[in-house]
Amino acid sequence: MTTIHRPEEVFPDITGEYRALYGDGLVSVILYGSAAGEDYRPGKSDLNFLIVLSEEAIDHLDRALAVVSRWRRKGVATPLFMTKSYIDSSLDSYPLEFLNMREGHVLAYGKDVLEGISFEPGDLRLQCEREIKGKLLLLREQFLATGGKTRKVRGLIAESITAFVSIFRGLLYLRGVEIPSPRREIVEALAREFPVDAGVFLRCLDIKEGKKLSQSETGDIMKAYLVEVRRLWGVVDVLI
Repeated sequence: MTTIHRPEEVFPDITGEYRALYGDGLVSVILYGSAAGEDYRPGKSDLNFLIVLSEEAIDHLDRALAVVSRWRRKGVATPLFMTKSYIDSSLDSYPLEFLNMREGHVLAYGKDVLEGISFEPGDLRLQCEREIKGKLLLLREQFLATGGKTRKVRGLIAESITAFVSIFRGLLYLRGVEIPSPRREIVEALAREFPVDAGVFLRCLDIKEGKKLSQSETGDIMKAYLVEVRRLWGVVDVLI
């Protein structure tokens, strides 16, 4: 698999292939996620694209089978295919997902359908609470399943922390503050607005980024991680 050093390198080819498939039915090609910001790490970060099609074109996904497969072999994840009406009608159901797309995206082709979208605070607060509670239960379950083995605990922390950073963006939106782009700055901004320990989440990001820690350090971070997530749930539970 070829390492893509700059995501923008693939924009001309990938948009050209989807334009050839769908013509005027292709509304947008949008890069989102870590590859759209300062946290992109060549060869490690996923390249996630949102493909927005017209109402007529979305019924012909089979046309994209070969293109999706070919780009997967080059390190590009299977894109999300949506229509503009699907996005507009889903902002109340999935505000957190679309907020994260809005805050971290680059338009590769067409109309920027994410620009200017907004969210009802009540919808977003409810999803943040639901996500934190659900992920806390899952985090406890998966921690017990590691048997305390350091390698598995590190893997659990690395895999889970990204989802919490996504929730942090939602909480900052609810506070009405500017949402930074880099993950570490998001954590620091969260700690300025809510009574949580930024250091714990920053250490989790250290593990995500490959920093090697001792067995005792890893165990201490995992324990503190669970405590901070529980504390965060308590804050969001009473957030208006």
